[in-house]
Amino acid sequence: MRYNFDEIIDRRNTNALKTDALEPRYGNPDLIPMWVADMDFLSPPAITNAIIERAKHGIFGYTCPSQAYYDSIINWLERSHNWKIEQEWLEFIPGIVKGIAFVIDCFMTKEQKVIIQPPVYHPFRIIPTLHHREIVNNPLILDAGQYRMDIDGLRKAITADCHVLILCNPHNPGGRVWTRQELIDIAEICYDNNILVISDEIHSDLAFAPNKHIPFASVSEKAAQNSITFMAPSKTFNIAGIVSSFSVIPNKELRAKFQAYLTSSELNEGHIFAYLAAQAAYEHGGEWLSEAKDYLWKNITFVDEYLKTNIPQIKAMLPQASFLIWLDCKALNLSQKDLVSLFVNDANLALNDGVMFGAEGEGYMRMNIGTPLANIEKALHNLKRAIDTKQIH
Repeated sequence: MRYNFDEIIDRRNTNALKTDALEPRYGNPDLIPMWVADMDFLSPPAITNAIIERAKHGIFGYTCPSQAYYDSIINWLERSHNWKIEQEWLEFIPGIVKGIAFVIDCFMTKEQKVIIQPPVYHPFRIIPTLHHREIVNNPLILDAGQYRMDIDGLRKAITADCHVLILCNPHNPGGRVWTRQELIDIAEICYDNNILVISDEIHSDLAFAPNKHIPFASVSEKAAQNSITFMAPSKTFNIAGIVSSFSVIPNKELRAKFQAYLTSSELNEGHIFAYLAAQAAYEHGGEWLSEAKDYLWKNITFVDEYLKTNIPQIKAMLPQASFLIWLDCKALNLSQKDLVSLFVNDANLALNDGVMFGAEGEGYMRMNIGTPLANIEKALHNLKRAIDTKQIH
C-alpha cells in the first residue's frame, strides 16, 4: 500500500472534537475515542499539498468557486456513481446538517411534519424538533441481521400534514446501502403524497463491494423532481473540519427557491479552502480512497471475528458502507445506562450511545473503526476485560 493507515497520530490539543471534547462529554479525557464520525488517518496528500500551496500565496481575500471545482464534482459523480448531473444543479452549503435546517426553514410551515426512519443519525430528529416541527417515525425493520425499509409502514404513517422525509442514503448507524427498489418505492410514495425528500448521501463514497451506492435522485424522474440531495467529500477524505458540502437539485423550481433562500443570507458562499480541498479530493483522491476502504474493511472484519471469538454476547452489524459499526449488545442483558457505563467507565471507551439514534437503538452502541488497527485491538481487549471482570454472561 502506498499510504500508511497504521500510523498513530495524536489528535489531542488540536481542537479535535473527537479527543478534546472527551472530558466535557464523558468526564474522562483519556478514553479511547471511537465516537465522532471522522477518521484518524491523514487526509490524501493532494489535499494537504493544495492547501499549503494556496496558503503560500499569502493573500486570503474574497473567493469564488472555479470551473475546475464544479467539473471535479460532476466528473466524480459520473465516474463513481454513474450519475450525470448539470452544473446548475450544484450549490455550496456550509454543512449537511445545516442544509437540512435550511430546507425545513425554506420549504415547510410550522404545522407540517417531518418523517424519519429510526434508528437514524440523530440530527434528523434534533434539527426538525428545534425548528418546532413534529416528527413522524417510520422505524426500520431488522431482518436477518440487517435493516430494511418498512414501505407499508410508511404508507400508513403518512398524513396530510407530512411534507418532508429525510433519507439517510447510505444509512447511519446501520451502514445499509439501499437497493434500487427501496429507493424507487420511497420516490413513488413521496411524490404521490407531495412529500419532499432530503437525501443525505455523505457516506456514498464509502460503499464496500459488491454493494454499490445509488443516488436517490437517479432512480426515477419522480425521485429527481422531488428531492434535494446533500453530498460532501468530508467523510470520504477525512476533511469534515474544512466544510465543503454541496446540494444537487435537478428540479428547477425547487432549486430556484432553495438558492434564493441561501443567497438571501449568503449561506452558499464557501471559503477558499472549501473549494480547493473538494477539488483536490475529487481530482486526485481516488487511489487514497481505494486503499482506505480496503483498510476499513479489514478493520470491520477484525471486529466481527474478534467479537464472535471473544465476546459472543455482542454482535456486529456489518456495514455495507461507512466506517461505523452498529453493535448489538442486547445479549449482555444490561440497562442502557449500565451498558454505557460498561463501555465508558469499565472499558475506557467512548462510543455513541445507541439511544441517541432513537428508541430503536436501545441495547446498541455505535463504534467508529476509522482508526489504526492497533487502537481497535486495544479497545476490544479493554471491552473483553471489562466484561470478564464484571462476569457478564
